[in-house]
Amino acid sequence: MSNGENQIDEDRAIITQAMGKGPLATLGAFMKLSGPGWLQSAITLGGGSLAGALFLGILGGTSMLWLQLVAIIMGVIMLSAISYVTLSTGERPFRAINRHINPVLGWGWIYGTIVANMIFCMPQFGLCFTALQKNLLPGTIGGGRDDKIMVSAIILAAAGIAVVMNSRRGLAAKMFDWFLKGLVGIVVICFVGVVGLMASKGNLDLGAVLSGFIPDLSQWSAPTAKIAAMIATLPENVQQFWTDQVVAQQRDVMIGAAATAVGINMTFLLPYSMLRRGWDKSFRGLARFDLSTGMAIPYILVTSCVVIATASQFHAQTDESFLSSDPAEVQESPLYKGAVGAIKKRLALDESVDTKALTDADVAAFVAGMSVEERIVSSAVVKRDAFELSKAIAPLLGEDTARVAFGLGVFGMGFSTIIILMLINGFAFCEIVNKPLSGPPYVIGCLVAGLSGASWWYFWEGDSQVYLAIVVSAFAIMLLPIAYITFMMMMNSRRMLGDDKPTGTNAVVWNVLMGVSVLGAIVAAGSSMYSKMQHPTVGPVVVSVAGLFLLAVITGFIHKAQTDSDQ
Repeated sequence: MSNGENQIDEDRAIITQAMGKGPLATLGAFMKLSGPGWLQSAITLGGGSLAGALFLGILGGTSMLWLQLVAIIMGVIMLSAISYVTLSTGERPFRAINRHINPVLGWGWIYGTIVANMIFCMPQFGLCFTALQKNLLPGTIGGGRDDKIMVSAIILAAAGIAVVMNSRRGLAAKMFDWFLKGLVGIVVICFVGVVGLMASKGNLDLGAVLSGFIPDLSQWSAPTAKIAAMIATLPENVQQFWTDQVVAQQRDVMIGAAATAVGINMTFLLPYSMLRRGWDKSFRGLARFDLSTGMAIPYILVTSCVVIATASQFHAQTDESFLSSDPAEVQESPLYKGAVGAIKKRLALDESVDTKALTDADVAAFVAGMSVEERIVSSAVVKRDAFELSKAIAPLLGEDTARVAFGLGVFGMGFSTIIILMLINGFAFCEIVNKPLSGPPYVIGCLVAGLSGASWWYFWEGDSQVYLAIVVSAFAIMLLPIAYITFMMMMNSRRMLGDDKPTGTNAVVWNVLMGVSVLGAIVAAGSSMYSKMQHPTVGPVVVSVAGLFLLAVITGFIHKAQTDSDQ
């Protein structure tokens, strides 16, 4: 018997003995053996989560805290479903979907995962580089191409070592788990610490924070309270303009924040990381515990703290330069460039104004004459650099401490996500060639994602960045509800699960929870796809890809039904 099999038997015995001793002993055993949930945490706490939380705080203050809580709960439900199916059957999900559900769904799932890994690994390298350059090693690292290549190569090598550690069992795998938990812990401590200090200095409205966790669906179609109150002071035609601008931005941010909670590649990671460890049906309770404590709790803590800190510093506020009556000083504001597009649209409300002929000086002069309320509203739709938050919390922590604390948290987010994206790609490549979850295909898959990410300095800039992000995010968000529906079908398949298929009350509870999650994913995907279709360059690509894929899915179901009837 191999060392890996011995370890699995020991872990299974630990769980069995602990369950016989009661809840506290079981809790202790689960805490000792947890692991895959922390992998999920490491990927969900990335640059997308940081940006989503930042913009939620800017637009809605603490009133939008509920969104990421609901999104992660729905994600945990669906991930619990795929883990239940995987651990009950012992089958690799890709093969099971192809055999029992629809091969088009299986292949779409795996290729969507690979493409998402390769593209979204890029901004994580950029996030790590910026954290080192601006926060952790200021003045040491330049911003030139050579600096980016050198730092990216070092990050790739370090991530590769971590991935190799995870590929081995025994002490190396345990060290990887400890390392990953440490990275997630650093992220949590950094952001929770900031909010804790805010509370200790009386800068936190606890009542507003708690009420922000109560879902408010009106935010889908109306600005949040403070911004709405400012819009109400403006002329009627201007009110409608800014309402439309804010609501459109709000929807995009809500969809983006929800989508980063659980992505298509995360649904692929979980079952394979469990199979890699040798888990089976006796580990199903541990799997649910692991998802709740290893993924959901750190995610909720970190994203909530970023929203709270951002809300206190940015919501319904703007900087002094942007509020100046001097046009030249207005142009010095870091928000000015981001606001110009919306301001020009605002000027177009006056049909006598030729917006194409407007100069920066003209726009700045108009801004200098706007009311304070309208300027604050216009700055609310500006997408800010996440690293501005570091400067904003400097009065609370001190400039140097704020810079280092924020830098550590951001670097931990980016680096842990790089590791996991490489890991997922290794699993996906093994599945494509139907080989064990190790060996050359695994190494090649990891390297493909890592090298793609390390090339961020070439691809993830300017127009190419926008194009890649829009196409891939549209495809990934389209696949998410399809993956969720697939998991729901698997949970209800007697053919797949046999006696392990939930029945009675359990079946009702599972289907209600999964149904709500599927509905939420469909709404998010539909809204995201619609907005992407409006893009003049990539809109036709999105429509074509979506149409062809859905046609292939329908064809796959028809072929599967015919094949089953012939057997």
